[in-house]
Amino acid sequence: YSLFLNTELKNKCAIITSYNPNASDVSLEDTGADNETDKEFIFKTYTDLLKNVSVKGNKSKTETYEADAKESFRKEPARMKLLIVVSKLLTGFDAPPCTYIYIDKRMQDHTLFQAICRVNRLDTDDKDYGYIIDYMELFGKVTDAINVYTSELDSENFTKEEVGIQLKDRLKVAKDRLFTALETVESICENVASPKNDLAYIHYFCGNTENPDDLKATEYKRMALYKAIVEYIRAYANVKADFITAEFTDAEIKRFNSKLEEYLSLREIIRIASGETIDLKAYEADMRFLIDTYIKADDSEVISPFENISLLDLLETNMDQAIDSLPNEIKGNPEAVAEVIENNVRSKIVEEHLLDPKYFDQMSVLLQELIERRKQETINYQQYLTEIAELIRQVNQGKKDGVPKSLNTKGKVAIYHTLEDDEQLTLACEDAVQYAKQDGFRENLAKQKLVKKAIYDVVEDVKKVEEVYKVIDAHKDEY
Repeated sequence: YSLFLNTELKNKCAIITSYNPNASDVSLEDTGADNETDKEFIFKTYTDLLKNVSVKGNKSKTETYEADAKESFRKEPARMKLLIVVSKLLTGFDAPPCTYIYIDKRMQDHTLFQAICRVNRLDTDDKDYGYIIDYMELFGKVTDAINVYTSELDSENFTKEEVGIQLKDRLKVAKDRLFTALETVESICENVASPKNDLAYIHYFCGNTENPDDLKATEYKRMALYKAIVEYIRAYANVKADFITAEFTDAEIKRFNSKLEEYLSLREIIRIASGETIDLKAYEADMRFLIDTYIKADDSEVISPFENISLLDLLETNMDQAIDSLPNEIKGNPEAVAEVIENNVRSKIVEEHLLDPKYFDQMSVLLQELIERRKQETINYQQYLTEIAELIRQVNQGKKDGVPKSLNTKGKVAIYHTLEDDEQLTLACEDAVQYAKQDGFRENLAKQKLVKKAIYDVVEDVKKVEEVYKVIDAHKDEY
């Protein structure tokens, strides 16, 4: 435990033993001039780790520390990665995330069986089995313990399948997993059209930008690809250190390495092309509040004007910079660049459509017309970039130019677009809705009718009532 405190596991490991520090443990110890005895070392270690522990309920400091450590190990494995255990937790402790057990103590029969069962609990989809790292050469005894225990269960009317426990060779399983993961990714990419270049992959996984529904329709392909690549990354990492021991040839190792780079690059290309990269800008205000409230630090220094800016915002701000930020495989191909831009614009339109259907329907039409002109080659590449930059500006802006200042919320602007840009009608409709709406109207049909009646009294058009109500329903932060 003391050694781990000097590694990356500091504050992420704990020690669970039956020891409870007491001053009488060391009162009679004689260390000599420079040495401390084992008892003093243990006492000092426990005193240090319990120093900041606050007692909970009727528990002692040691009991509180161990309870917190076990709870973290069970529920927050990223924060508590390792438990060092001495003669405890063999029964009554169930931690599904536990994947590895390191045995450096002689055990046998039932005690050994209980120990190895700590890692056989199913957890997430990527945990198919647990690992036993055996420092005491207990493998034969492990097999015996399993046979004895399962035979006892078998005699108690359990089926063979219910009691069946398998010990598997880790390296063989890891090799099989790597080959299977690679085959899965390759099979997903099998139907990509020749010559299987980046543009062909974008077409297959993102669809045709001329068809507004293709990006959504191909989503299942992208999800399958992302999942398969993650599985390959995990399988690769799991066996990489044992490539030589696993007797892979140099050619196989080279293939695994190149495939990893290829698929990591492909995943990034598809994520960018489909607009599925995470845009942190949407969370910027909330993150800044948390940082300002809970973290103290020196003022930040801006080293790039494009830091933490989404691709669409960057395309609007500086088209050349945005294109240059794309992967090399894309930015050298004008058609690939165009399709990446179009898919990102389409994704933004789909994302915002419910908030302002009328406006974003118009944006979708403009995008479709521009795509058709590009593919028919009625405009050159530079003209295309100029026009798509203007379209991006309008999509990001989320409203027409010249919207009256009195319409100072997104909800009002959306109603304005829905009511054919009639400012007075929009303001009257806004006032009527704010007066008529009641708490929980979205879940109550009678309350919804009151809101719709208020809208009808203003617009006097049944179709417009439904259109305006959809806008109001979508803007949950305003209505």
